[in-house]
Amino acid sequence: MKLIYDVGDKPGFGKTVVFALQQMLAILAATTAVPIIVGKGLTPAAAMFGAGIGTLVYVLFTKRKSPVFLGSSFAFIGSMFAAFAGGISMQLGMLGLIIGALMAGLVYVIIAALIKAVGVGWINKLMPPAVIGPTVAIIGLSLAGNAIGDLKTSNVEANTSPFAAIVCGLITLATVMLCSTYGKKMMKLVPFVIGILAGYAAASIMTVIGNAADIDSLKIVDFSVFGSIMMPENKVTLETFLSVPDLVFIDAFKGFGELTPSYLLTLFVAYVPVAFVVFAEHVADHKNLSSVIGRDLLEEPGLTRTLLGDGIGSVAGAFFGGCPNTTYGESIGCVAITRNASVISIIFAACGCILTSFITPFVALISSVPSCVMGGVCVALYGFIAVSGLKMLQKVDLDSNRNLFVASVIFISGIGGFSVSFGKVTLTEVAAALILGILANLMLSGEKPAEADDEEIGD
Repeated sequence: MKLIYDVGDKPGFGKTVVFALQQMLAILAATTAVPIIVGKGLTPAAAMFGAGIGTLVYVLFTKRKSPVFLGSSFAFIGSMFAAFAGGISMQLGMLGLIIGALMAGLVYVIIAALIKAVGVGWINKLMPPAVIGPTVAIIGLSLAGNAIGDLKTSNVEANTSPFAAIVCGLITLATVMLCSTYGKKMMKLVPFVIGILAGYAAASIMTVIGNAADIDSLKIVDFSVFGSIMMPENKVTLETFLSVPDLVFIDAFKGFGELTPSYLLTLFVAYVPVAFVVFAEHVADHKNLSSVIGRDLLEEPGLTRTLLGDGIGSVAGAFFGGCPNTTYGESIGCVAITRNASVISIIFAACGCILTSFITPFVALISSVPSCVMGGVCVALYGFIAVSGLKMLQKVDLDSNRNLFVASVIFISGIGGFSVSFGKVTLTEVAAALILGILANLMLSGEKPAEADDEEIGD
């Protein structure tokens, strides 16, 4: 793919700010969803702060050569629930989030040390394009249900009809596609910003009409989230405009007195196995990003550095926001569609997340963006991830039974929703499909070339 801005390029300040905003908009919906799902005192603002810090750690370890944002990991949601299981106190649970993330981060460090010693050749043999291509495609396809579900959802509980939400989502998607395809210069580079603004505007107009005419089906945007920044006399003050996020470590430090060996074992069982699952997805994400920017990130800056950046960045994210971080497919999709791989944009986005987590109106604004609008964006983002995986298969010989079976196993198990749970640990569709693909590839590694078969038939 021909990039407009390469990894080391530095767009002007104004452009970089807009590019950073686009990255933030692409990842914030999912990043803030994790603390909302888990609850237990976790907040979207703290998750934003943690994601920003985690991303900066990742950029540091990867020597500013890998343009991807780290956001809250959905894979660890079950682990996070386990940290609060059994009626333990909030302080100990918060401490458990940090210790669990530290355990998972140590898994990354150990794997990174192993790779540093033996190189990445074994990974390329274990996960050739016939394995990685379908797996990357599955990452996008497995999220298709989430995108369409969001596309049909408003943020107002009273809304009983999905049609208005679908219209707003499709307006967003159409705007993104038109800007990316026919737009000039900056429009091509920031289609998501323009798309989200168009979708939000349409949803706001419908909501105003719905409120005025008392039509529930037109109420899309939940404006009540802005109530938290207003004083009783409807005035905005400095105290309501700026607020410090509820950072996890503040309460976590109060839980050391309750720490027990059995609780540490619970955290170990909940977090460590998931870290191995996320490692497989880490490799697939970086293979995908490598195909987008035209250079192998597993070689330079190297899988050792990307793993350390991801692992330690994940610990940093949990320390501040409670949520372990991971490389985001939405961020990779954003790079692929806009063809802007400038790492400076990622750094600005990370700093933007940190700074805006203190600004209550911005957090409220992000919270008010309707699910249908983000669904329209995600249709494009997740679709590009899937297509990126299919592009990896272009140079794979699918006349070979080995490659054909490997790809088939991954596609069917992944799209079919094959997942396996072992107690509190769940192999996601992507991880299970990748493991099955690796096993199939190893099992069929002795396949003879087609020419050899023809010679035997001739004899």
